Amino acid sequence: MFRTHGFTIATCATVTAATMGLLVSPVLGGVSSADMGGDQSPQQLAAQAQGALRKATSVRIRYEDRSSTAMNSLTLPTEMNLALDRRGDCAGTLTLGTRGGTVQIIKRGTDVWLKPDTTFWTAELPGGRGAAAAETFRNHYIHGSASDKLFSGIVNVCNLKDLQSAATATPPASLKEGLATMVGGRRVVPLSFEMNGLTSTLYVTTGTPHRLYRAAQKGPGTNLTLTFTDYNVPVSPRIPPASASMDVSRLQDLLRPA
Repeated sequence: MFRTHGFTIATCATVTAATMGLLVSPVLGGVSSADMGGDQSPQQLAAQAQGALRKATSVRIRYEDRSSTAMNSLTLPTEMNLALDRRGDCAGTLTLGTRGGTVQIIKRGTDVWLKPDTTFWTAELPGGRGAAAAETFRNHYIHGSASDKLFSGIVNVCNLKDLQSAATATPPASLKEGLATMVGGRRVVPLSFEMNGLTSTLYVTTGTPHRLYRAAQKGPGTNLTLTFTDYNVPVSPRIPPASASMDVSRLQDLLRPA
């Protein structure tokens, strides 16, 4: 049965939200600024970074999973690069494993456009069906409504509000502040804690407003990274022209048993 990767996209949203919830929330019960001689505590820096993320009208998220499980899978997301906003509009790409292909994603309003590459189709559909699908949709987007079950998960992964509301978990009060360093061309302060054998690190910008730039989680079987850029930069997805789009019904016809 054709999986449509609606489940995969929903899984990507779930993983992203769960990781954000684990890594972004401020630590409660931490050291006060008075105890730090007037300087901000790690907990306060984390709280400010979370606040900036929750107030953002838009953001670009780059999700990377370099665990062996994801890298060796045809269906688990290993990378997502997505600009999204609180209206639910988004544009970006989703890559599945090392051999599962890449899907371009555009959502504007209630319309969705997906453009899988040839690798996706051949990994998704066995035998000649994958090659046939790749040829049918070559240089074309699949266009349909966000309510179509073939696009399940798109609405969630594209809605910044959902991801913001998911960032509610509370890490332990053992958050430790490291020395300021440069990461991705940005000066950041690493804030780290350990839980269940995993090391989680928040990289918060040193300048004001303090923002979360990167969150990483590593340990046995886990190698996740989330990078946040383009805070409050408007998301204006380019709608593919009709000549470069095919209605989702074409895909449904292709998948219908002979």
